[in-house]
Amino acid sequence: MDFNVETIILLLSIMLLTGVLTTKFSIRLGMPSLILFLAAGMLLNRYIYFENAELAQLIGIFALIIILFDGGTQTKWKDIKPIAGAASSLATIGVLITTVITGIGAVYIFNLSWLEGMLLGAIVGSTDAAAVFSVLGSKNIKKKITSTLEAESGSNDPMAVFLTIIFIDLIQIPETSVWGAIGSFFLEMGLGLIVGIALGWITVFVINKIDLDSSGLYPVLALAFSTFTYAFTDLVGGSGLLAVYVMAVYVGNSDLMYRFSILRFNEGFGWMMQILMFMMLGLLAFPAQLIDVAWKGILISLILMFIARPIGVFVSTLGMKYNLKQMLFISWAGLKGAVPIVLATYPLIEGVENSALIFNVVFFVVLLSALVQGSSLSWLAARFNLADDIKSRSIGDIELINLGKTDSEIIEVKIGEDSPITGKELSEISFPKDTLIVTIARGEEVITPTGNSRLKAQDTLYVLTKKKERSKVKKLLKDTQKTERAF
Repeated sequence: MDFNVETIILLLSIMLLTGVLTTKFSIRLGMPSLILFLAAGMLLNRYIYFENAELAQLIGIFALIIILFDGGTQTKWKDIKPIAGAASSLATIGVLITTVITGIGAVYIFNLSWLEGMLLGAIVGSTDAAAVFSVLGSKNIKKKITSTLEAESGSNDPMAVFLTIIFIDLIQIPETSVWGAIGSFFLEMGLGLIVGIALGWITVFVINKIDLDSSGLYPVLALAFSTFTYAFTDLVGGSGLLAVYVMAVYVGNSDLMYRFSILRFNEGFGWMMQILMFMMLGLLAFPAQLIDVAWKGILISLILMFIARPIGVFVSTLGMKYNLKQMLFISWAGLKGAVPIVLATYPLIEGVENSALIFNVVFFVVLLSALVQGSSLSWLAARFNLADDIKSRSIGDIELINLGKTDSEIIEVKIGEDSPITGKELSEISFPKDTLIVTIARGEEVITPTGNSRLKAQDTLYVLTKKKERSKVKKLLKDTQKTERAF
């Protein structure tokens, strides 16, 4: 096929249309949408010859930045704080144990060297947040489990990247110092954490203080900060992916102007990057080569799903107040997605021996993991009684007008059990001047507020107020749960 500007634009539009439409089928089929994205990419490679691993890696890393930023901004610190220790253990010790056990299996199954086997294990050692939560769909899994999976998925990529790079270095440069590499890892993680927090603070400060001509520029500004965070952290020797996630969590849990616009933009752009990334990665795979590794790929997948991941989870969460069903569910929710396939391009680009075999095996493992584990996660959650009956309302369920450059804003506040306004009628509350309750969200119901409307615990209020009155409104509602958002 001859490529020109019109052809490339046509192909991109077909990829996006196909990706958006397939998400509907993925939800109905109960499987991650990435399966259909990859399948569409593999179908396209029958007509398009694509083998540019460098371009695929570039697009993949950029997409991961966007996905991590989107996920981090929607992660509540109050939810992940109690499980931060467990998530950190899963993201480091858990990944290491999974890598070693899977690597040992790969050595004997594929007749690889020990270093090549460990390289394969490192590549498939991390989980994928996008894959996990896309398949859960409308299921409202208990907060402790979802928070653990969110935090682990957002923070375990640096460990997988580090292990992948160190094993490639050991293969190509045998005299590489392991102890020096371990020191570099802790340095990277420390810098990633520090730079992430610092740039998160700067991002919030700039967004809240700068006066841009268009409110539509604020989401672009936030996106620019996320990509800068990755690039700058990587430049100074830190973990860029960890820095992006930490920065995003800081931003998402801060008092942020234009929050609604920023989060909705991130969500849409994140979906677009997922579609393009998975289809691009699908173009790199050839079905005939996957068939050649099929039965061995199934065997290594079984080791990963039933031995390596469970042992990694059980050991890294030992003594952390998770019961058997919760640990089993977390083990089964260790889906493989974009990160392993992107990492599999590293040995391809570096020209590592057996890199093509490793890529095909990793691709097969991702497909099988998402198909088998992904399609059964909802069923397993119900089976283990880990799904709540009440579905939480998110800010995406209520569309609000964009207030642009006016001096007003809309604040979202969730009423806590001990809030001073719980049980009161709106007419009994002395709000600051020019403050209005726009609407009340109660469970699945949206209530039009009147003076006689009585507030209940867990209600979500949307409050229109002057920006200069924000502190007074915050003081009035200071005993509510810390879930305030500004739009």
